Amino acid sequence: MTNLPPTIPSAMSPEQLLAIYRTRRDEAVVQPKGNLALVNTQWVDAEQPIYGVPGLWAPLPEGESGLAVTATAADGIRVDGELVDGRAVVAGKDSATPGEVVFSDTLSAFVIAGEDGAYALRVWDARSDAIRDFGGIDAFPYNPDWVITAAWNEIEGGTTLGIEHLKDEGKPRDKVVPGEITFTKDGIDYSLAAFKEGRALLLVFADSTNGDSTYSVGRFLMVAPNTDGSITLDFNRAYLPPCAFSYNFNCPMPPRQNRFTVPIEAGEKNVLNTAGALLH
Repeated sequence: MTNLPPTIPSAMSPEQLLAIYRTRRDEAVVQPKGNLALVNTQWVDAEQPIYGVPGLWAPLPEGESGLAVTATAADGIRVDGELVDGRAVVAGKDSATPGEVVFSDTLSAFVIAGEDGAYALRVWDARSDAIRDFGGIDAFPYNPDWVITAAWNEIEGGTTLGIEHLKDEGKPRDKVVPGEITFTKDGIDYSLAAFKEGRALLLVFADSTNGDSTYSVGRFLMVAPNTDGSITLDFNRAYLPPCAFSYNFNCPMPPRQNRFTVPIEAGEKNVLNTAGALLH
């Protein structure tokens, strides 16, 4: 979402570029596997049904990726394009060849892996109630005061930081932090931690607007170091975490050093319904 294609004229103002970004955000969250389409994430530790979909689902032997499903042809489950009539294996997203499940024209699923070796079925509904009721993502106007050029101090070999997640009851997960982000704003020194997220870095932060004008849990910002040793933090691109759109996501919480005591009045605020109220 942060990389704009070369078809967008470079002469566009920051406000115009941000308007395009926000339009694409609205479009992305209502896609068949967009944030608003997630209707269930159910962990499987024994043979069991899964809410809202047919079949019996069971874990595989330790060391094997994914879940097994047992169903009849009448259930209409297709795994990797093949109708299930008996037992089939759905490889997890941690596999070199992840499996795909289709239940109907609008209902689909895939299997995700937990850090403890467990697997869950994640179910998506392209016509979910949340998509039906979605009105838009509320956001602050463009704010140039929150475009920060910070220093990027790479840590040789990286380090790890325990990050708590919303549904993990306080148990931290170790995330790789490749460097330190430092800057001074309004006389306050900041040292932030962003952890690896694919080829970029994810900054999970909180500020004094949370629970007031913005989502209570915090917000995200994708960043990448510049070639000159700096890093640009454009908080106008701050976006709501997936858990702001569906309770079936388990989002990382802001670590202590990323909790601002000042308001960051830039970026996305809340998910709204068609009436302009909070979606959930």
